[in-house]
Amino acid sequence: MTKIGIIIGSTRPGRNSPQVAEWVKGIADKRGDADYEIVDLAEFNLPMYAEPISAAYSQDYQTPEAIPWAKKIAELDGYVFICPEYNRGVTSALKNAIDYLYIEWNNKAAGIVSYGSAGGVRAAESLRIIMAELQVATVRAHPSMSLFTDFEKMSTFKPAAVHEKSVNIMLDQVNAWTNALQPLRSK
Repeated sequence: MTKIGIIIGSTRPGRNSPQVAEWVKGIADKRGDADYEIVDLAEFNLPMYAEPISAAYSQDYQTPEAIPWAKKIAELDGYVFICPEYNRGVTSALKNAIDYLYIEWNNKAAGIVSYGSAGGVRAAESLRIIMAELQVATVRAHPSMSLFTDFEKMSTFKPAAVHEKSVNIMLDQVNAWTNALQPLRSK
């Protein structure tokens, strides 16, 4: 079965991302079309990027934390990024984790679920550019939540009902593209 990782894109204490990831996984698990797994960046404890050679040229990782991270990303067929917006961009933890790898990301599809004061849309657009460089096809559907209307006191996730439909459309697209890209990953 297709394996889709729901990647929590924040590591800070008190983050909202785990609530959003659990909500997306709950919707995804009802579908039965893939095996969905939450992947929490905080559990990988990646230091600031410290590999001597870019991952585009070598997968001989020297940072001990990079090895389990590479294994996890490689075993997934596609992704859903839970992407909070920090200062109009992706979190430094997410960008750092992405930069550790290259080949492991290639020829896969990704959806983005963002949130922030303006729905996290600027971070999502930044993430699309980053993913393009890694040969990841990001899908069009993009659920975005506001810290002001979809979170109680900006900390307890209470998404508007309309967002569930948007998540399902995004998952339809992620699965379709993940399956379409399978022949490229098999080479």
